[in-house]
Amino acid sequence: MYKAFIYLFTFICIQFGVQFGVVAAYTLITGQPSEELSAWWNIAIMAGYSLVTIIVFIAARWFSPSRSYVRSHPWAVMLWSAIAALGAIVPSMALQELLPEWTGWARELAESTEQQLNSIMQVGPAGYMVIALLPPVVEEMVFRGAILRALLQWKPQRKWIMIALSAAIFALVHVNPAQMPHAFLIGLLLGWMFMRTGSIVPGVVYHWTNNSAAYAMFHLGHNPQSLSDLFGPEQLRVVMAVLFSLCILLPALFQLNMRMKNVSDKPR
Repeated sequence: MYKAFIYLFTFICIQFGVQFGVVAAYTLITGQPSEELSAWWNIAIMAGYSLVTIIVFIAARWFSPSRSYVRSHPWAVMLWSAIAALGAIVPSMALQELLPEWTGWARELAESTEQQLNSIMQVGPAGYMVIALLPPVVEEMVFRGAILRALLQWKPQRKWIMIALSAAIFALVHVNPAQMPHAFLIGLLLGWMFMRTGSIVPGVVYHWTNNSAAYAMFHLGHNPQSLSDLFGPEQLRVVMAVLFSLCILLPALFQLNMRMKNVSDKPR
């Protein structure tokens, strides 16, 4: 358990440390308050702590990269992971709409986070890198490849409890209350995929597909705040969209369950 705590504590310290350094540099160079950070400075923060995290976790051997899982040619698993991610988008939005609306500081935080992400996605390739490329690798490496692995080694007979614990940690680290329910459920799914395969690769594919879909929708001119923004105000259309998405998600999960093999407990 203490290893998982060390991994989490280190990850958080890296985030705050890099953010403090970039903000200090911004204030020194521009003489402007940190509230005026542009998208490029936010990209520097996200890219900085992502790269530092990768270097630290690999150098400390908290995560050991390996190509052995990919060498087993798990192309079907990777394909169904991507399909599952696409199928989960609409149901997750529906679930979020069923939850009570946040007010006060939580609402302000959610709006601030959304504005920050929107400004980053406008940048182009650099924005895509810090939204859809680096986060899937870094977060799967930390939360599944290091934290969940440590928890499973600590209590191997209670795998689902450890997966739920890692998913709760994953949700809390997102800070934004509006994202936490979605992050927890996705954390359960990604934890299950890691437990079955011993690899972060399926989770990275899922994570990348989910983030890339959000990025693509933004650049196609769609930045929906609700399902009605996508499918119109008619409730029947929304219900049909959810059912159609479940017809994608559930078969994808079935296929993953059939195709994922318990390769090992070592992350790859």
